Amino acid sequence: MNDIQSREDLHVLMTEFYKKLLADNRINYLFTNVAKIDLEPHLWELVDFWEQMLFDKGSYRKNVLKLHTDLNQQSKLSEEHFTIWLNYFNASIDENFAGQTAENMKTRALSIATVMKIKM
Repeated sequence: MNDIQSREDLHVLMTEFYKKLLADNRINYLFTNVAKIDLEPHLWELVDFWEQMLFDKGSYRKNVLKLHTDLNQQSKLSEEHFTIWLNYFNASIDENFAGQTAENMKTRALSIATVMKIKM
């Protein structure tokens, strides 16, 4: 397996990740009923975010914490939601990629989730 190296890799990863999230009734409603995401543009926003996080390049400028605290005000994000999210995120990485960037991405996701839980 190759490591994550490009925007295209990130898009593959986000697509696989969201297949898992949207198939799980314990969490999918947050995306479909609460946030009402338009999936394909949302996937590319995530690619922009992770490109910025992993490769220090890209155009992502939104406040991720604010977006999620706003979502939390609409529908409480529970400890279970964070666990489900992280489990699917890590599984999606492990099923598709291996290497230092993949490991770094999992570490950063855990850090981001931890900060969000503390702030909420």
